[in-house]
Amino acid sequence: MAVKQANFILPEDLLEELKKNTSKRQQSKVVAEALRKEIKRLKFEKALQHSFGAWKDDKHTELKSGTDIFVRKLRKSTRPGRIK
Repeated sequence: MAVKQANFILPEDLLEELKKNTSKRQQSKVVAEALRKEIKRLKFEKALQHSFGAWKDDKHTELKSGTDIFVRKLRKSTRPGRIK
């Protein structure tokens, strides 16, 4: 994987914690992993906000009585074909 150097300004206390808890060789890796996790969380949050309200109850009447009942019916419908 190609890498590039980047310069960031961090709060002093955060930088000190990073230095205290990781070796110099691991610092970039730790920051990169934390940044990946945060970007993943931000993308997920954005997707949730974007899709909010997309589900319309009138288009999914089979779930009106609850998802647990719907899933139980699906599972029950496949039981006869199972090998015992």
